[in-house]
Amino acid sequence: MSSCRTPGDRRPSRAWAAALLPLLVGVAGASPQVAPLPSPPLAPSPIRFAEVGAAVGARTRHHTRAFPPPYAEVMQMFTDGGAAVAIADYDRDGDEDLFVTDSGAGQSSHLLRNDLDARGRLHFTDVTAAAGVGKGNEDHAIVSDALWLDADNDGWPDLLVARFGTPILYRNLGNGRFADVTSGSGLDRFANTIAVVAFDYDNDGRLDLLFGNYFRAADLMARGDRHVLPDSLEQATNGGGVTLWRNVTEPGSDKLRFVDVTAQAGLGGLTGWTLDVGHGDFDGDGWEDVYLADDYGSDRLLLNQRDGTFRDVTREALGGLDTKKGMNVEVGDYDHDGRLDIYVTNITDDYMRECNMLWHNNGVDAQGHLTFTDVARETGTCNTLWGWAAKFGDFDNDGWEDLYAVDGLRSAGKEEYVPALLEMVLRPGVDFSDPASYPPIGDRSWSGHQRKKLFRNLGGQLFKEMAAAAGIDNDQDGRGIGLADFDNDGRLDVYQTNADQDSLLYLNRSPNAGHWLELRLVGTKSNRDAIGARITVRAGAESWLREVDGGNGYASQSSRRVHVGVGRATAIDRLEVRWPSGRVERFRVAIDRISVLTEGRGEGVR
Repeated sequence: MSSCRTPGDRRPSRAWAAALLPLLVGVAGASPQVAPLPSPPLAPSPIRFAEVGAAVGARTRHHTRAFPPPYAEVMQMFTDGGAAVAIADYDRDGDEDLFVTDSGAGQSSHLLRNDLDARGRLHFTDVTAAAGVGKGNEDHAIVSDALWLDADNDGWPDLLVARFGTPILYRNLGNGRFADVTSGSGLDRFANTIAVVAFDYDNDGRLDLLFGNYFRAADLMARGDRHVLPDSLEQATNGGGVTLWRNVTEPGSDKLRFVDVTAQAGLGGLTGWTLDVGHGDFDGDGWEDVYLADDYGSDRLLLNQRDGTFRDVTREALGGLDTKKGMNVEVGDYDHDGRLDIYVTNITDDYMRECNMLWHNNGVDAQGHLTFTDVARETGTCNTLWGWAAKFGDFDNDGWEDLYAVDGLRSAGKEEYVPALLEMVLRPGVDFSDPASYPPIGDRSWSGHQRKKLFRNLGGQLFKEMAAAAGIDNDQDGRGIGLADFDNDGRLDVYQTNADQDSLLYLNRSPNAGHWLELRLVGTKSNRDAIGARITVRAGAESWLREVDGGNGYASQSSRRVHVGVGRATAIDRLEVRWPSGRVERFRVAIDRISVLTEGRGEGVR
């Protein structure tokens, strides 16, 4: 429900204040009370992880940007989300490499090359300086996210570094080095971008870019207009919205080119504080749709109209607008019904009881309407505390995608910041957009020291939280999650980034894991990365659906290699790929293998 205010009215929201008040008077509990569903018995700890980041050279430390006084602490709180990870095999040697961001002034991000040896021993080497991709944290620019994409379809992943400021586009030269080609690319325009995905929205065979912009396009380091924070704690309308960039790079050209088509695509009127963006073919028509998670302002679901435009179907598809704090967009078919579902993290802790949203895709009805139903409470995935990234992945290869989520805002001393914040919220005439309105934070924690959540999928209807048993329940201030099989053993590993803290690498050591497939798709008529390709796998009575995505998940890009756990199946009956070009092919693959599927080399279906 949106609040009724006149434009420019910055009075505190009654609903938001009411949500805070019970904390101080001792009425509220730590989380919403949800009636538990009966759980079938579980085998002891079917999923196990071991943290090995430091031992294998993959541990880096993120630094948040320090701002000049007098508003340093508040601005640092609003910009500390830039701890991101992006995964790709940038050197094409068969194993997955890491790009991990840093946001501190003068600090370098890190390109970590995976030097997996023939015996399966894992080690990463920091090659940032040699590759030339470490810059970005300047006086008036803060690194906030990163994304690999093959922008020119030459087979070598290029790198985009998103910033509060102008982005940086690096072209992969194929020799271990990159060239900064931002100037002349069309992307050299100021924005306060916090999220980015690559997808081919017009199916022309080239990867386009969708930027999610948090703040409006104002220089956060300048001492000019102080009114840079949300003008409302529910339905803020002074955020950065999104920008859509169409890839117009000519085939064979070494000049990467993009043009801004935001207005033409129908996305120009969005003014929410976009924190994450995600894509998927939600209505099954072969064209990629978009979900926007807005921290302030309502989330949005946008359907691709197949003519270069998108239509906002939020009200009809999701049942209306929301006032929750959308943090993450993850897409997957968790219940094996052949339709893509959406998982959005929100805030569920001592002072906000929002509950996450697991949007179950109901499909398109007889009248042509796509609808979703939120089943987070019913499935046991409602509460991830102060949620950030969350990712689907079948960690025990039992054939069902599990869900890992990170949380925590600011871990410091024992005293909590919320009581001081509530005093501000209840004070009349507060200007929320001015950092000077907020009380000093000092050494106080704000939703800190929170344990991570691992939900094991119990067959598509219910999840059971088991992070502690799996050895992955750290209490860091998590931000991004990258999933990949770093040691090529068929089990998904986890790389976690943390704000102003060290990163973590969890190797999957799950005993008795099931069988698996890993698929690397190569487009020919479609974009080379095959982003948007839909894979259907069948074995006996079981079937699995996957789509290749271009960076779904907050501050996260997982491996583009598609992982499918197939449980006890010992052979695949059918594997079908619907490419973004519209071509449909079948391929024969062996289980427990990494296979390469190239468009045009399968058995044509249509």
